Amino acid sequence: MDLKKLSKQLLVKSGKRLKLSKIRPDWTCGLKDKEEALKAIAKNQEKMAELQHLLYAENKHALLVVFQGMDACGKDGTVRTVMRGVNPQGCRVHSFKAPTAQELDHDFLWRIHQVVPPRGEIGIFNRSHYEDVLVVRVHKLVPEAVWSKRYKQINDFERTLARNGTTILKFFLHLSKDEQKQRLQERLDDPAKSWKMNPADLKERDLWKKYMEAYQDALAQCSTPWAPWYVIPADRNWFRNLAVSQIIVETLQSLRMKFPAPDFDPGKIIIK
Repeated sequence: MDLKKLSKQLLVKSGKRLKLSKIRPDWTCGLKDKEEALKAIAKNQEKMAELQHLLYAENKHALLVVFQGMDACGKDGTVRTVMRGVNPQGCRVHSFKAPTAQELDHDFLWRIHQVVPPRGEIGIFNRSHYEDVLVVRVHKLVPEAVWSKRYKQINDFERTLARNGTTILKFFLHLSKDEQKQRLQERLDDPAKSWKMNPADLKERDLWKKYMEAYQDALAQCSTPWAPWYVIPADRNWFRNLAVSQIIVETLQSLRMKFPAPDFDPGKIIIK
């Protein structure tokens, strides 16, 4: 299992048109051994814990991980599994719901910038600023003349973050409509999960085609060298978690971080 090929195969190439219908949500890169994948995920969890410690110690970089996808695609589950080994003191998760009255009085990126992770930490966005070219577009909350300009605004915002030490990874969890139906039914049938259901959310399912069109444009226009998008087939939880964890580990390793040297001579310290 050559995991290093995954990131290139799942990357949305900058400036190229994307057709999500041509990407199978149940694709597993030829991997069939779930148990082997689970072992690889466990190793990635260990590596991530070590790399997070290094990230915090060096204090030169921040990592921002963005998750987007249709309901039941597994955003919560991915965060729970992939980030299991990291220190919660240096990893913060933010979920973005409908903006408040105060947030609506500012530009759409105002609430996002406030929770960007500081250097030395990992920030996770469960949904994000991309809602303003997805939900806003599909439900026609603002005119096209407004949301169509936001792609460039997002790219400029992310470039600013990158130039100031924030490494950005963005994952679209690509779920099939049939798999979503099955997962939603399982939620309804499970008392421990049915509370999460909102009948109004099923209306979003009726807008599936429009959402796919909106996602295609967002991914194609906003996958950049400084903030790449990855399409993660999400019908198989084990593959989804493996792909995301592998890309995060490879990205952190690419920063070539080092522990800072102490500003004193440890050899001269005598502990009595």
